[in-house]
Amino acid sequence: MRRPLGGDDRGQVAVEFMGLLPLILLVLALLWQLVLVGYTYSLAAHSADRGARAATATEGGGAGACRTAAEDQLPSSWRAGASASCGTESGLWKATVRIKVPVLFPGAGNYPWTVTGSAGAAKEETG
Repeated sequence: MRRPLGGDDRGQVAVEFMGLLPLILLVLALLWQLVLVGYTYSLAAHSADRGARAATATEGGGAGACRTAAEDQLPSSWRAGASASCGTESGLWKATVRIKVPVLFPGAGNYPWTVTGSAGAAKEETG
């Protein structure tokens, strides 16, 4: 029996897949990192909003309640590189939360830049 002139191409798909596998994994890692960056922005904004609203509480509000509420809203993996600051500005309680962006997995390491989320809530007068 004669062999075809083109040779045997069995296994060619596997060889091509193995050649593209590193590129596929790199693209998936980059997409995952973009998801983490977006989620970090979402966490910062939500945490700042909760902190600002806690500061306006009629009983037990203020800057301490603001910081506590803002930090309590963060998952434990994001708390290590986070900071919250609260204060009043022209009749508003303003909360600002800064969170470091994790590298691939929260808790494994952080990038050197931070994501900032801020929110404000009307300062309620009692009396």
